[in-house]
Amino acid sequence: MRSFDYGKYNVWDNEILSFLTQIHEYKAKQELYSKQKPAELNRLIDVAKIQSVESSNRIEGIITSRIGQIVREKVTPRNRDEKEIAGYRDVLNTIHENYEFIPINGNIILQLHRDLMRYSETGLGGLYKATQNYIQEIRSDGTKFIRFTPVSPIETKPCIDAICENYRKYGDGAVRERDESRAAHDGAAIINSLLIIPIFIHDFLCIHPFNDGNGRMSRLLTLLLLYKNGYEVGKYVSIEKHIEKTKDAYYDALEEASIGWHEEKENPIPFIKYMLSVILACYREFEDRVNIVSKDSAYDTVKAAIETTQIGKFTKKDIANICSSISEKSVEAAIKKLSDEGYLKKYGSGRGTFYAQTQ
Repeated sequence: MRSFDYGKYNVWDNEILSFLTQIHEYKAKQELYSKQKPAELNRLIDVAKIQSVESSNRIEGIITSRIGQIVREKVTPRNRDEKEIAGYRDVLNTIHENYEFIPINGNIILQLHRDLMRYSETGLGGLYKATQNYIQEIRSDGTKFIRFTPVSPIETKPCIDAICENYRKYGDGAVRERDESRAAHDGAAIINSLLIIPIFIHDFLCIHPFNDGNGRMSRLLTLLLLYKNGYEVGKYVSIEKHIEKTKDAYYDALEEASIGWHEEKENPIPFIKYMLSVILACYREFEDRVNIVSKDSAYDTVKAAIETTQIGKFTKKDIANICSSISEKSVEAAIKKLSDEGYLKKYGSGRGTFYAQTQ
């Protein structure tokens, strides 16, 4: 079995340092907003939660037209995809509500996976893989090839326990800040938790501990670790949606970082930079959305959303997702007024209707 030592990752280039500086600046603003504008932030949570559930499952080809109803628990799942989505919803809710009290260890990962697969009929929930799995890729001609071979079933539990132990030793920012002297006494380097998180997630994906649900679990664990270290942007802006939008770059970074992984010669920096870029993009969108929902009227809110976030064409649904503080009818009325004023131009009809700025 390969070993794990997160203490060796303590030299970073200027690009990573720039990411860290910017993210920490936004994190300080996030903490200020949480004190000054709690009502505005609460309005963002519902939409972000729906987008997170939808995007993380859609990456895996799991889709339903009833996403909002399932996330809000208004309907009972009626097929396999909707059951998978309901499981993700439940674990996401658990993380949102309890992250401060969830330790990072193998038993917790198994419990979260059990809940992720709660409605599944496979019987695989909460169990490490019993058979060897492979990460496959499909070529342009439709043929498949094995891109990466994860660890064997017998190595899975020891590897998961090892990465959890390394995370607790080097990556728990809250513990590091409270007791740096103890860290020094234990020989643990004080490493920025924002860098340890993607290393942990990359190792988790290389281990691929389950026969189903590894990708979704990795994204849920990403949120859990970020929240535990004070980076709560994923509550208000969907990190999973940003990953879905940059899915090719996500897989490219994973592949590049996994070269030499079994031989302990991997370079995690491509995946670290990718994840930092996603987190920074989410923080930038978060600041825009806070400013949008702080507007006094529906008209001002919708106009601010269009000015701040929309380049090219967009639909009413696009704006409604951003303007979570107002009703869809108010969004529709504001868009109509902006169209009547000549600020927007309407194209198409029915479900094919979209808009674009004229000035």
